[in-house]
Amino acid sequence: MYLDALVRVPQVKGKITFRTKGNTTYVEFENERVYLPEKKYTVVNRKTIGKLSGTDNRFMQPNENFLRFFPEVELPEERDRTSRSCGLRIGTWIVIRKIVNDYKLPELLGRYLPGKDIGLFLDLAAYSIIEEDNRAQHYPAYAYSHPLFSDGMKIYSDSKVSEFLGTMDDRISISFQNDWNEERNHRERIYISYDSASKICEAGDLRIVEVGHSKENVETTIFNYAIAYDTKNREPLFYEIYPGSINDMSQLKCTIDKAKGYGYKKIGFVLDRGYFSKENIYYLESNGYSFVMMLKGKADLVHKWILGNKGTFETSRSCNIPAYQVYGKTIEKKLFGTDTRPRYIHLYHSSSLEADERARVERKINQLTAFLNSHINQFKDFGPGMETYFELYYDENAKRNTKKAKDGDNALDKKFVFFEEKMSVIELELKLCGYFVIVTSEKMTAKEALEIYKGRDTSEKLFLSDKTFLGNHCLRTGSDESSSSKIFIEFVALIIRNRMYNYLKDAMKEMANKPNYMTVPAAIRELDKIEMARQLDGVYRLDHAVTAKQKAILKAFGLTDANVNYRVQEISRRLETGI
Repeated sequence: MYLDALVRVPQVKGKITFRTKGNTTYVEFENERVYLPEKKYTVVNRKTIGKLSGTDNRFMQPNENFLRFFPEVELPEERDRTSRSCGLRIGTWIVIRKIVNDYKLPELLGRYLPGKDIGLFLDLAAYSIIEEDNRAQHYPAYAYSHPLFSDGMKIYSDSKVSEFLGTMDDRISISFQNDWNEERNHRERIYISYDSASKICEAGDLRIVEVGHSKENVETTIFNYAIAYDTKNREPLFYEIYPGSINDMSQLKCTIDKAKGYGYKKIGFVLDRGYFSKENIYYLESNGYSFVMMLKGKADLVHKWILGNKGTFETSRSCNIPAYQVYGKTIEKKLFGTDTRPRYIHLYHSSSLEADERARVERKINQLTAFLNSHINQFKDFGPGMETYFELYYDENAKRNTKKAKDGDNALDKKFVFFEEKMSVIELELKLCGYFVIVTSEKMTAKEALEIYKGRDTSEKLFLSDKTFLGNHCLRTGSDESSSSKIFIEFVALIIRNRMYNYLKDAMKEMANKPNYMTVPAAIRELDKIEMARQLDGVYRLDHAVTAKQKAILKAFGLTDANVNYRVQEISRRLETGI
C-alpha cells in the first residue's frame, strides 16, 4: 500500500537500489545480509519501500515498509479541520455510535490503547462498515465527509493510519478477546457456530501467509480466517488466523481448546460438512461439548442412510417441518465402528430442492455430453473428472500427425472415438437430489436439529459481509503488525455490523410488509443521506428533516429524529471547539 505523500529517496550508501517494471520504478532497501556457511555465499534481502515520483526522481511515494525502516522521517499526520466537506453524512455514524456505546467499546479498547488511538481505531471500523473498504489510502476521503470518533474529529492522513496499524501487536487483540469473552454469559447453554474463510494476500512476506487452495479452489498466497459465533445471543465471540496450508478439519481441535480456555462449558458446536471426521467428533466429546453437524452429501455412509429410508417420511404429515418447507426423520445409528453409543441421524427432504438439484444434474450431464460429442475423433485427454460420469473409449493405435514430435519420440497418441454414460452413477445422483443429513450427539427431533443448524445462517452472513461489505476479501499490507491490526479492526467492525443486522432483522419481523431498505447495505445508503451542511457562519446544521423511511430505519435501532437533532448539535459543537 503506497501512501499519499512524497518523501526524499533515502541517502543510505550502498543500501538503496532501483527496480523498473513497466512504467514504474520501485525503490528497494537492503535490510539485511545473511551468510549461509553451508553454501558459502551471502544472501541479500531487500524490501520495496516505495516507488519513484513520476516528475522528480529525487522523491518517492513511500509504503508501509518505509515507515518501518525510516521512522525518523516526518510525514503529514492530519489534515486541517477546516479542510472538511461542507456536507457531512451523519446518519449511519449515529447508529454506529449507539452500538459502540451499548457495547462499551471505548472503555474496553481503552484498557489496551492510548486514549488518542481509541477514536482512530473506531473510525477505521466505521469506515470499513460505511464505505465497504479497508484501504488506508482511501480513509482520508471518508473522514473528509463524515463525523469522527477521533479527538477533535481530526482527519488523519493515510501515512498516519499506516503508522497506527504498525503500532498494534497481537497482545492487544488477544487481551480484547479475553475481556470480550469474559463478559459473555457463561452460565447459559449456547451453541457456537464455527466457520472459516480463506483470504488472499497480495503484498508483503507475512509469516501467516502460505501458498494454499482458497475456498474457490485456486492455488494462491492465502491465510485462513475463522470466527466463532454465539447463535443464541447472535454475537461473534472470537476469531483465529492461521496459515493457508492448514485445513479446517485440522484447526478445529485448536478452536475447541480455545473455547475451553475462554471458560465456555455448556456449549455445543454447530459445524459445516468440512469439519466431519472421527477425530474431531471424539475430541469434541472428550471435552464435554456436543455437536450439530452437516454431513457430506456424497459420502457412502450418507447414501446408505438416505436410500435405506427413502419413501418412509417424504410425504408423512407427522414428519413435516413447515417453517423450512422440508420433511424430516430421525434415526439412531453408530457413525463409526469404534462408537460406544449411537448418534442421532436426521434425514431431510425438500421437494423444491430436489427439483433444483435434478435440473442442475440434468443440465450438467447434457453439457458434458455435448462437449464430448464435439471432440469425437480428436486427440484429446479429458482427465479424471469426465470419467466420473462417462466411460471413455480411445483408439490408442491412431498415429497423430504432429510436427512437435522429435526424432525418437513415441508419436502415438490416444484418439477419442466414443463414450457411454455411467447410468448407475448418474441415477444414484438423481435419487439423492433433495436430501441432506444432519448428525447430532444429543437426542433431539429433526425439527430441533434443523433449527439449531439454521442458526448458522447469521454466521455465514457474517462471512459474506466481511468479504463483500467490509472490503476484506484481500489483504494488502506489508508487515505482520499491520495485517494483524487490520484483522483485529475487522473483527470489531463485524461485531458492530452484526448488531446492525440483528436490529434490522428483528424490526422487519414486526413489519407487515418487508421493505427492501431494511437490509444493512440499503439502510446504510439511506441513512447516509442524512446530512449536516456548513452555513456562512461556519456552523454545521441539519440540511433537511428526516424522512419517513429514515425514521423507520432509525426506529429499528431505538433512535428517533430527536436523537439525530441532538447529535447534530453535539457534532457541530465538537467541530467548533476541536474537542
